[in-house]
Amino acid sequence: MSIPATHSAIVSVEPDSPFVQIERETPSPTGFDVLVRVDAVSVNPVDTKVRSSFDPSDGPKVLGFDAVGEVVAVGSDARIFEPGDRVFYAGSIARDGSNAQYQLVDERIVGHAPSSLSAEDAAAVPLTAITAWESLFVRLGLGKDSTGTLLVMGAAGGTGSMIIQLARALTSLTVVAAASRGESRDWATEMGAHHVVDRHSLVDEVGALAPDGVEYVFSPFSEGNVGAYAAVMAVHGQVVAIDDPVGLDLMPLKAKSQTWHWELMFTVPLSLPESTSQHTILDEVSRLIDNGTLRSTRTTTLSPFDVDTLQDAHRRVESGGTIGKVVVVR
Repeated sequence: MSIPATHSAIVSVEPDSPFVQIERETPSPTGFDVLVRVDAVSVNPVDTKVRSSFDPSDGPKVLGFDAVGEVVAVGSDARIFEPGDRVFYAGSIARDGSNAQYQLVDERIVGHAPSSLSAEDAAAVPLTAITAWESLFVRLGLGKDSTGTLLVMGAAGGTGSMIIQLARALTSLTVVAAASRGESRDWATEMGAHHVVDRHSLVDEVGALAPDGVEYVFSPFSEGNVGAYAAVMAVHGQVVAIDDPVGLDLMPLKAKSQTWHWELMFTVPLSLPESTSQHTILDEVSRLIDNGTLRSTRTTTLSPFDVDTLQDAHRRVESGGTIGKVVVVR
């Protein structure tokens, strides 16, 4: 395959400024990197957070994390992939992102894309699948024989949708989803939740379902909810959270010796670059999708891949009411 000397990328020049399309030199992979021709991306809340807070002195910022595409070249240390392989990944917050025609990514955080999915469906999966997997099986240490009750907040969101699916498929937990709108409740049920409660009356409804308390809580929205979590959790209950609340007071958890975990999927690429754990997770997720155990959470597909479409995708995600995932496809 001929690799062009330059390629187009969509960048932010200043925080919260409109996107701009520029032409950049196409890089060559070295070390463990693979060069991927990007076919589709999905937009996550972290994309909008980075767009609002990056340092403009570092130059134009190429955003984008989730991607699916084809490997077109590999570095000298790369052993997992070769040109022609179809891959998906969530990338690293410390590197140029996927909102470009070509992207360098470390193969150790890349997976083989599910053969049964289109590019748009595959692009919706990686970041939320890794986050959900690490939340359940690394932070909480759950497994096939784990029992008890898991409360999933933000159940209709991208990660909540994956948490529900993985918990149902790979544990013996009872899954309780928190949602409010009718379409969100329907989506959580479709993902596999055993029960759906109204997040506005959380303590009462969860208390009725689990009088002795739930053992686990997944929290994408923690601010203002710590007291409610402490109330609905059992003694020694555990929360795993993925958001960025400022000055969070965790003292309500002390009375019942409850535990708070943080999950950040970028910890591995940033702090443990030699780890192949995320490659392993993505390959297993791909297998589970291809055998029908898991499904993509794509609900919205936008095109063409240009500044206006990407701006639209960011606005939809920033609204906070998105069900599933928003994908932008070439």
